[in-house]
Amino acid sequence: MKNDTLVSFEGVVKRFGEFVAVQRMDFEIAKGEFLAIMGSSGCGKTTTLRMLAGLEAPTEGVIRLSGKPINHLPTWSRDTPMVWQSLALFPFLNVRENVEFALKMRGVGKSERRRRAEQWLDRMQIPEFAERNIAQLSGGQRQRVALARSLVVEPEILLLDEPLSALDAALKVRMQSVLKNLQRETGITFVYVTHSQSEAFSMADRVVIMSRGKIEQIGTPQEIYRAPRTRFVADFLGSSNIFTGKVTGADTSGVALDTPAGLLHLASAGGPARPQIGREATLTVLDTKTNLALEAPSGRVNAVRVRMIGEEFVGATATIYLETAKGQEIRVQKGHDELASLPLEIGQELVAWWAHEDGHLVTEG
Repeated sequence: MKNDTLVSFEGVVKRFGEFVAVQRMDFEIAKGEFLAIMGSSGCGKTTTLRMLAGLEAPTEGVIRLSGKPINHLPTWSRDTPMVWQSLALFPFLNVRENVEFALKMRGVGKSERRRRAEQWLDRMQIPEFAERNIAQLSGGQRQRVALARSLVVEPEILLLDEPLSALDAALKVRMQSVLKNLQRETGITFVYVTHSQSEAFSMADRVVIMSRGKIEQIGTPQEIYRAPRTRFVADFLGSSNIFTGKVTGADTSGVALDTPAGLLHLASAGGPARPQIGREATLTVLDTKTNLALEAPSGRVNAVRVRMIGEEFVGATATIYLETAKGQEIRVQKGHDELASLPLEIGQELVAWWAHEDGHLVTEG
C-alpha cells in the first residue's frame, strides 16, 4: 500500500444470496482525493459506498482505512460520515441542533458544540438560518446543512451518496462548485457516488466507472473521456462514435479495420497490445473530433458518407445527427461558426471525417 493511501479495497466481493452485487474489487483511494464512483442503477456503486461506511459487510476481501482492516468495525467506530440522497436531516431539531448532533453523540460540551456548529454554518454561508426549522429551508439550504453536519466532526473521509439528485439543474451546478471548493479547502477525502457524468467529471480527481458489479475503468476524467478502455465505457459516456469490425492490418504504422461504415484506419498509439489480424476490434472517435464536409479532405483521414437525420442546439454548440447507408448513427458536435458554411438540412448528403490520429482503439470488451 502506498504511503498516501487512505482506503484500500483488496479482493472485495459482495453477495446477497446468489446475487453478486460487487465482483472482485481491488483499488485504492488517496488521502485528500476527490473520487467519484459512477454507473447506471444497479451497477454496485452504492453497495461499494455502503461497505466503506460499514452499512454492509464484504462477503470476501478486506477494506482498510489508514492501513487497518475495518470489515467488522461498526459504522459509528469508522469516522466515515455519509451525506445521503435524502439528506436525512432531523425535522424535530433546528438547523444548528442538526449540525451539533454528531458532536453531542461524541460527548463534546455544549459551548464547544455551538461554537463549531456556528463556524460551519458560517463556512456554508447559512449562519442566518441557525434557528430555523428544517422544513423552512430550500433544497440547496438543506444540502448545506447536511454537509455542515457531516463536516463539523472534521473527518478524514466524507462519503456522499447522490447528494445532488433532488436539486434542479441550476442549483446542481452551484452545489458542484461548493463541493469542489470545500474539498480543496479542507483536504478531506471525498468519495462521491453518482449516475451523472457531468457531476463526476466536473468535480472528481479520479472516476471509477462500474457496470454489473464490476469496475470497468478507473482514471482521471480526461483519461476516461479521451481513451475509454472498454466498449461499455465508450457507450456509457455517449461522447464517441463507435465502429466495430475485423482487423485487416496491424503494424507499427497503424491499424486497419473493415467495418460496416467502410475501411477505417487508426494511427498506432503504442498501445498495450496490437490487435491480431482477423480478430474483431472496436475504434472510437470523439464526436467533437468528428468533422463534417461536402467532400473529405485529402491526407490521413477516415471518411464516411452520411445523411443528416437531426440536429440539437445547446448554447453555442450544435450536435448534428447523421446516419450511414447501413443505418449506423454518427454524431458531430461543433460550434455554430464551424458549421455555418454547410447546407445542414434533414436528408442532406455529407461526409463525416476525422484524422487517423484522432481515433482510439478500445483494448477490452
